[in-house]
Amino acid sequence: MIPLTIVIDLEPNLFRIGPFLITWHGVFAVLGILAGARLGLWLLSKDGVDVSRGADGVAWMVLVGLIGARLLYVWENFKLFSGNLTRIFLVTEGGISQWGGLFGAMVGAYIWARRSAFSYWKLLDAAGAAAMIGLAIGRIGDVINGEHHGTPTTLPWGVEYVNPDTLGQPGQVVHPEVAYEMILTLVLFGAILPFHQRLKARLPDGVLGLTYLGLYGAGRFFLSYFRTDPAVFAGLRQAQLASLLMVAFALIAMPILFRRGGSTMPAAQEPTEPELDEAMPAAPDVVVSEPVESEPAVEEPPPVAAEAAEPEAPIPEAPVEPAGPVPASPPPMPRRRARRLEPPASPPDPN
Repeated sequence: MIPLTIVIDLEPNLFRIGPFLITWHGVFAVLGILAGARLGLWLLSKDGVDVSRGADGVAWMVLVGLIGARLLYVWENFKLFSGNLTRIFLVTEGGISQWGGLFGAMVGAYIWARRSAFSYWKLLDAAGAAAMIGLAIGRIGDVINGEHHGTPTTLPWGVEYVNPDTLGQPGQVVHPEVAYEMILTLVLFGAILPFHQRLKARLPDGVLGLTYLGLYGAGRFFLSYFRTDPAVFAGLRQAQLASLLMVAFALIAMPILFRRGGSTMPAAQEPTEPELDEAMPAAPDVVVSEPVESEPAVEEPPPVAAEAAEPEAPIPEAPVEPAGPVPASPPPMPRRRARRLEPPASPPDPN
């Protein structure tokens, strides 16, 4: 039985402009950078960061990222450059390291954050998602040119490169390891990005970005076993060592960020006075009537005395004989309520 095979017969080179060779790898690398930059700036703006000078940040990350990608590749393959060191600067000939580009971009982001005076960890949160989409697009060019060699396989999705100019392994059916990496980044991107804003509201700055990068590093460590790259230390490949470095950085930095940011849940804000007034129902107006006995001990002079002082109209005297002695006027009765008492009429004067 002949195993199924995915045959790739694509020319890795597109055209040449003077000394510059334009390849599928370069085209998709640029597209990945542009997509990652656009997404990263959009997420930063959602996080309240001023991105009016975002082009400066993209320039810093791309420039330092390319330097890091080239330096790590040269260090890994120094035998290719030891006879002619000037070849180090011939980037158009190919030869960059993905992990070197990631670490370099992180350094470039730090420089931009310090120059622009905003949080580096906020930038890292946006960069995590941006890196996933950028890597996924960039890996399309690697699938076409086949420069990352996979281990042999008989699985039905094994690939065989047959183009004469391919950088792959003609005549061999191998694991499409870079396609596995592309699937890994897309899975992380699709699983986390829909909840990006919710997680940002609950996690300290930087934790979400480290979650993207840490999970990618863990997955990349195991996927590297499907490559034929030589071991460089303790039986591990260069990509695996870089993956472990990223995972270690995430595991160390995340607890520190949690301690700095306090609880993973945002602190409940105390309601303001207007909010309290709206939330609490209005209390009904209660009129408390004070008992008469609770009135102050000092009583007002009885109104009789006040009225007695007022002049009254003279009463015409009638010649009536007195029947007996004139009774004394009774004392005024104390009142408990504001009630006007009329004084009793005095008998006529016998004289």
